[in-house]
Amino acid sequence: MKFFLAQINPIVGDLEGNAKTILTVAARAYSNSADLILTPELSLWGYPPKDLLLKRNLIENQYEILNQLAFDIKKKYDDLSIVIGIAEIIKDSFFPNLYNSIALIEGGKWKVIARKIILPTYEVFDEKRYFRSEQQVSVLTKKIRNKTWRLGITICEDLWVNNDIEGRGIHKKNPISELKSKNINILLNLSASPYTFKKLELRSKVSSFAAKYLKVPLIYINQVGANDNLIFDGNSFILDKNGSKIKQLKSFSEDVSSWEIGQPKNKINKVKYDEISSIFDALVLGVRDYAKKCGFKTALIGLSGGIDSALVSVIATAALGSKNIYCVSMPSKWNSEHSKSDAKDLARRLKINFNTISIENIMTSFEESFIKSLNFKAEGITNQNVQSRIRGTLLMALANQEKHLLLSTGNKSELAVGYCTLYGDMNGGLSVIGDLYKTNVFKLCNWLDSDESKNHRKLHKLNTNVKIIGDNIRLKPPSAELGPNQLDTDSLPPYSILDNILKSIIEEKKDLKLLLEDGHKKELILQIISLIKKAEFKRKQAPPILKLSSQSLGSDWRVPIAISY
Repeated sequence: MKFFLAQINPIVGDLEGNAKTILTVAARAYSNSADLILTPELSLWGYPPKDLLLKRNLIENQYEILNQLAFDIKKKYDDLSIVIGIAEIIKDSFFPNLYNSIALIEGGKWKVIARKIILPTYEVFDEKRYFRSEQQVSVLTKKIRNKTWRLGITICEDLWVNNDIEGRGIHKKNPISELKSKNINILLNLSASPYTFKKLELRSKVSSFAAKYLKVPLIYINQVGANDNLIFDGNSFILDKNGSKIKQLKSFSEDVSSWEIGQPKNKINKVKYDEISSIFDALVLGVRDYAKKCGFKTALIGLSGGIDSALVSVIATAALGSKNIYCVSMPSKWNSEHSKSDAKDLARRLKINFNTISIENIMTSFEESFIKSLNFKAEGITNQNVQSRIRGTLLMALANQEKHLLLSTGNKSELAVGYCTLYGDMNGGLSVIGDLYKTNVFKLCNWLDSDESKNHRKLHKLNTNVKIIGDNIRLKPPSAELGPNQLDTDSLPPYSILDNILKSIIEEKKDLKLLLEDGHKKELILQIISLIKKAEFKRKQAPPILKLSSQSLGSDWRVPIAISY
């Protein structure tokens, strides 16, 4: 039996377009003499479709598209079979009234062959809002060339049932253990599993456990591409019955491959997992797909000469190409000469479009208007925020006029403690590094400027002859430059200390007692907790944040604004 793995990048809600993508894949599978095409979870919809699933017209349209797709497959490719992810309607009066299902298209018809059992409701996932759980495991019996095959079918989370590996607790149902008595020949897992730190390792471990436990090969097919804040890395693979990898598809890229059960094992080149390069690839894909799927061809960035905007500029250049990146430096009287020149030099190294707009006269006009009209002198943090909001207004005006996607350049450390200005530097359509702590921003930039990244830079058509970020930007003390001789450490502890505490609070959910046991000072802990709470209203108004960690400050951060604890 010959499988064809289709690691595709669907657009959420584009049922007709996704069906055409699947039809195109079918042509390649047919030319490879494949028996069965595997596509990811909800491949007809793209994942996650969220409240699009509540639109009755889309659900009904899905069935028409399935009928047409089945007809086209039969007409063009005869007996070729495809498994495809759909939202199956349940015809009763209860809600939710959908299953997250897998349909088999063959012989000019389609039928549901599997339904998802375990519906995740952690992090960004909210599947119980839309779907009901199936109670029985699914096995597809298929006769190919006079031999009968039994295929165990699981959908994404159905595979994640080993508490010792993934640590989210024991589920009431365990599809893997229930398949033990079903005498299957192979296990399929059709997924839409987003990238996060360490996810590739965990995914391999839970899959290897399942293959060894059931003593059958396992095919894992994953969606690729970015949808809003989620980035899907692909990385589909095949394991033998011993849990060893025998085939690996590309990371962060569409890919297809065929494989026949029982074929001689090819030597697979083991790729050493490199998290730092994966982070960069993920962010590049995140920006590229967000822009493409939202209809933007160009991006705009406020380039300060600091490390955050420098990193975002590099990512954007890799994602969209240098000619499509527009950067603006907006110095005030507080900006140092080296920051101005650092911004210009970075733009030159990246070969991106660059302009300078001084805000000194605009700032003076604001200050004079406040005094004349209101007898009010903007000082301290108010004056600093006015500067940031002037810049934010200029950037939004340029983005509106030229139809650029404005990229926000704030990092996770700043967003966590509110060291950012609402309607100022937080302006934008996408927060690129909002899930990277400042210390990780430095790590990523150090890697980009090292020889280790040269192959990666070449892959993304970035300059390999020079340090792309530059020593001046990487080594200068962080500063917002909104006041005389200002440094971030005037208001915050060093980022090496701050980020350690923030990660403990945000990702690890540690309370005061545990933080004290870790050796942190009580006064500092309480200060940071207070800053996190006070900044909640800002985060609720931030642009979408590309998710990298198990706990970003975006859609999976559901803390109320008006709280006391």
